[in-house]
Amino acid sequence: MGIVSHGFRGRARRTDQRLPPGQYETRDFPVLSAGPTPRVSREDWEFTITAETGKPHSWNWAELTALPSESPTVDLHCVTKWSKFDTAWEGVSLDVLLADVPTEADFALVSSYGGYTTNLPLEDLRHGRAWIAYRYEGGDLPPEHGGPARLLVPHLYLWKSAKWVHGIRLLRQDQPGFWETAGYHDYGDPWREQRYQGD
Repeated sequence: MGIVSHGFRGRARRTDQRLPPGQYETRDFPVLSAGPTPRVSREDWEFTITAETGKPHSWNWAELTALPSESPTVDLHCVTKWSKFDTAWEGVSLDVLLADVPTEADFALVSSYGGYTTNLPLEDLRHGRAWIAYRYEGGDLPPEHGGPARLLVPHLYLWKSAKWVHGIRLLRQDQPGFWETAGYHDYGDPWREQRYQGD
């Protein structure tokens, strides 16, 4: 008689095609921040896209939430290696906000209340790939997850989805943000494990 029973194949390996390399699935929503959580009231909240010409295009809370909204359900991937599947959001597509902003810029520098910044190619904010999200799982977005509103760019590592979003500057040349100047990758594609410069 053999040591292994007939038909035994060992422990099943996770082969979920939605899980990028080096990641593990969590059902929690860990809270990670580079500093203290800003507390911004909806009355004081404002979001501004500044074109490379310096011309601002701004929305207050009432103006933003009056725009057509979408309800994307997306997977999130954090650079610290956790992934959370099927998260449900509501917000305004960047396509809607950029529609009336004439620009020839190729890059964007996103800024948050509290001073956080992150950089992205402008194309990654277009074509239904990014939102200013203000609701999560059917409720208001809590401050610890970036409320009252955050950027949501789920195809990149989560540090690119800036919490407490305040504005976007459109740029002709790339300018690194907070984590990028500390050695994190300029782009941050989880499927290519672009965690750090040189990855």
